[in-house]
Amino acid sequence: MAKQKASRPALKTAVKKRSGAKAAARSSARKAVKAKARIAAPKKPARPKQRIAVSHHREEDFKADGLRAYAKYRDLGIAEATHGLAQAHVIRLQGPCNPAEVSKLHYHDVEFQMVYVLKGWVKTYMDGQGETLMKQGSAWTQPPKIRHMILDYSDDVELLEVILPAEFKTVELKA
Repeated sequence: MAKQKASRPALKTAVKKRSGAKAAARSSARKAVKAKARIAAPKKPARPKQRIAVSHHREEDFKADGLRAYAKYRDLGIAEATHGLAQAHVIRLQGPCNPAEVSKLHYHDVEFQMVYVLKGWVKTYMDGQGETLMKQGSAWTQPPKIRHMILDYSDDVELLEVILPAEFKTVELKA
């Protein structure tokens, strides 16, 4: 006795029912995994709400109270506005450059650091990059803890620096 073949429309309906049931089971399994992930993930503490920071250029805002004695810093109010998330300032390196004072190998324990040359030029050394001359309009990032130093700069150099977090440690190294 020969087997009776199912009609094509009946076969398609049966396949759809089976694959639909599998898809529903997979979907339910995914939802369960996602729900567990939401429950298991520790919540990050809520950051305080940031506020707007506006800073207008005033010569009297450049202070010699920053990281380096040969520089004056103009704080842009970002650290206070972001509750320590980030820091931004304009740096004026005081000329003429004295390599004995300036060219000290060091690193910063930061999550992010970016520098933009507003005016003049600066020659730097960074591990893996070597010596680089940065001119007005140049920008660069320094990965966390990269060993670097300033080699030389113009008497009129001004830099914009953005760092995360606002508070960080600088470690001087022996060359």
